[in-house]
Amino acid sequence: MHAVSTSWPGPLGARSLARPDFGQVAEASLDGVYRYLLYLTRDASLAEDLTGETFERALRSWRRYDPRRGEPIGWLCRIARSAALDRFRADERRRARERRYVADAGDVSQAPFIEGLSPELERALAGLSASDREVIVLRVVLELEAAETARLLGISSTACTTRLNRALQRLEERMESNALA
Repeated sequence: MHAVSTSWPGPLGARSLARPDFGQVAEASLDGVYRYLLYLTRDASLAEDLTGETFERALRSWRRYDPRRGEPIGWLCRIARSAALDRFRADERRRARERRYVADAGDVSQAPFIEGLSPELERALAGLSASDREVIVLRVVLELEAAETARLLGISSTACTTRLNRALQRLEERMESNALA
């Protein structure tokens, strides 16, 4: 008779009673979780964001992982699925708020975004989505910390920083394309 290893990853079907090291599990599972989220979302950027959020959530709740109930990859995929569904629901709520705002506000294209901005910057900002403008206002104009902005938006700090970086990238692209026009 041979002994069953108590460290993860073990032989297929073997259940270890000892909780594996989170770092080892994360390293071994990162690609699998990302591929799962890529399949689920069909969006590489979103899959990257959600992978980070998954491992952030997993680290916070690692003490609740029970190796007798299944392999770490299954546990991580459940967290990933939950994170993806949370994001889908949040995005749908945001889109509904944006539609309501546009319907209620009427034509806001003439209203200044922020007093004192150049017309070029004003046009570039107006061309961004409401969520891009929101994260820029909270982090850049109001100078809120990433953690506070993340709480306000209902996302992780990592996702907030990523969203801000992408919004600023799109703003820069719009500024460059407006300069060329």
